[in-house]
Order: sequence, then structure tokens, then C-alpha cells
Amino acid sequence: MNEREPCPPVLTEIDKRLLNDFQRDFPLSPAPYAEIAKQIGVSEETVLDRLESLKRRGAVSRVGPVFRPKRAGSSTLAAMSVPEDRLTDVAALVNEYEEINHNYEREHHVNLWFVVTAENQGRVHEVLEDIERRSGLDVLDLPMLKSYHIELGFSLW
Repeated sequence: MNEREPCPPVLTEIDKRLLNDFQRDFPLSPAPYAEIAKQIGVSEETVLDRLESLKRRGAVSRVGPVFRPKRAGSSTLAAMSVPEDRLTDVAALVNEYEEINHNYEREHHVNLWFVVTAENQGRVHEVLEDIERRSGLDVLDLPMLKSYHIELGFSLW
């Protein structure tokens, strides 16, 4: 399980800007964090430090691109029925994989959902099989049959 600091109830103004303002339109440049720093009026080092802090505290699991399905590599939606007393540990295990975009809990017996994106379908299946092996729980592979565009960015404050 990843060691995380507890996320404080109050985020700094810089944290809020990083979480809210760069969900989309992330700068495509050789130095994107320097560009972000310039936009919010801080140093690049501050941006990197704040992002690392947010990651350690579990406010973000990763910073990186999310591609439309089948545009780069391969992906699938996956879900698991996780006993409530194991949910935190299994979610942390899932988050250990760099191929996981995000995961979230749903109020249902199938309660842990996540997206796996990898360079090819073989690697997607390897990740799913490894999660099954390590957790001892079945993973439902729910590949996309039809594409719908849903805007996933939203204002946090």
C-alpha cells in the first residue's frame, strides 16, 4: 500500500489553482510546469512541490494525459466487488499501477471502478490479471462497445 499523508481540510490557493485550472488544456510545451508556474505567478519548483504534496496526500493519483479510447494504445473499464473492510487497501493496490487513470468507489456491490490504459491490449490484460492475483478478487473487464464523449472536467470551487 502507498504511504500517504492525510489530506488537510484546507488546500492552499496554489493547490486549488492546480487542481481546478489545469484539468484540461494542459500546456503542450517542452516545459509545461514552467508555463503553469508563469500562469499562476509562482516558480516551477513550487508547482512541482505542490503537485508532489497533492499526490502524497491522495488528492491526485497522477498527473498525465487521458487519451480518447483507441487513439493511443488500448484501454478498458474495469470493476470489482470489494468487501468494505478491504476497499482502502485494494484501491491503493490498484493505484500502484501506472496504467490506471483513476479509480472511484460506487455505492453498489460492484463498488470499485477504474480505467486501465496501456500500450497494447496484452498489457491491459496483464494488469487486470495481476490485480486479480494480488487482491484475490475477480476483476470485471468491461471493454467499450460504443464511444460517447462525456466532459470529465468540472469546477471544484
